[in-house]
Amino acid sequence: MRFTANQWAIVGLVLVLGWLLGLLSHPGGARWRRAYEDERTARRDADVHLAAARDRIAELERQIASHPVGPGPAAAIGAAASGQRDDLALIRGIGRLGETQLNEAGIYSYRQIEILSAAEETSLETRLGLRAGAIAHDQWRAQAAMLRERRTDEHRALYS
Repeated sequence: MRFTANQWAIVGLVLVLGWLLGLLSHPGGARWRRAYEDERTARRDADVHLAAARDRIAELERQIASHPVGPGPAAAIGAAASGQRDDLALIRGIGRLGETQLNEAGIYSYRQIEILSAAEETSLETRLGLRAGAIAHDQWRAQAAMLRERRTDEHRALYS
């Protein structure tokens, strides 16, 4: 069967009209536009979150830089070997982990805790991850004084 030129023109015209009708009736353009806008909003939110995280990291790095690490474990071992190190873990609120951290900060004796200045106390609380005022609240100075004076029974009665 052979088509005439008029029949080919009609087939072509029907195909073009069908294509145009399909474009006009298809709702996909709006859906894709909404998906694009949602993705763009999510990307903006992620960028804001990332910028906030970077600012927080920079702030924490500044805090760390203002509280340098002390002599470290080697100095703690040396102080213990020479008898210059007290058992700081006996102070309520310190514990063994806190004692290690204090030793790393260069604090080995009850006397060093007793003579902490307010600025050193704040710095130490920040470095140890304690809440502000924890050293004063737990009375580290008073406990250190009792333990230095070998009043362990009184210390145990008050702070255990």
